[in-house]
Amino acid sequence: MMFERYSTLLKYCSLMILVIFLCCSCAKRPPVAKPGYPKPYKVLGQWYQPVGDAKGFRERGTASWYGSDFHGKRTANGEIYDMDGMTAAHKTLPLGTLVRVSNLENNREVEVRINDRGPFVQGRIIDLSREAAKRIGMMGAGTARVEIAAVGQAIKPGTGRVVPVDFSSGNFTFQVGAFIDKNNAERLKARLAGKYPNAHIVTYDRGDQVFYRVRVGQSKNLNQAADYEKMLRKDGYSEVFTVAE
Repeated sequence: MMFERYSTLLKYCSLMILVIFLCCSCAKRPPVAKPGYPKPYKVLGQWYQPVGDAKGFRERGTASWYGSDFHGKRTANGEIYDMDGMTAAHKTLPLGTLVRVSNLENNREVEVRINDRGPFVQGRIIDLSREAAKRIGMMGAGTARVEIAAVGQAIKPGTGRVVPVDFSSGNFTFQVGAFIDKNNAERLKARLAGKYPNAHIVTYDRGDQVFYRVRVGQSKNLNQAADYEKMLRKDGYSEVFTVAE
């Protein structure tokens, strides 16, 4: 009788170990960092992959700002956040990158250094320090429609020095759309190919989802890229932005 109880207990324990092992095996694993890219990180259940290079980076969206609640606390790069400094938080740009932030509602501009991660709020692309927000006139509303662009300098890791990095020249193209359904991407590519050169699809695997990015055109410097982007916007592609390839 004692042997039967002991045998039953062993079977039960073995079953529980197997269940725990299977649960651990099925848990979502973090995406693997691409060669030359910083490690991905997870916030509020979502993975983010920082880019390896800010060259050619340009983005439009909503900016917000953060102040006294975070003043004096450590940022993602280990600095102490100063709400009166000229810094900002971005989800994927390399820490230390300098970006120009243009308020599209009043044409004011400011340059800030990325030293933190965020904002982790849907629809927002950058969190500015209080001082930066004040300079582009968005303190009252709290948010503003902006364009951000890498402007050519970054902090060299481990030195604390600002070193020049040329973001003004390179191989630039223009992203018009991104889709989960490849057929939708193919349709947009075909439509673009009838009017613009170099229409192509770039596949991006985020780890938990594959995206098909539709890009078009080609430029060797950011001045030409800005003109090309304006042309695409005029033709109705309002969400287009410049990327480096």
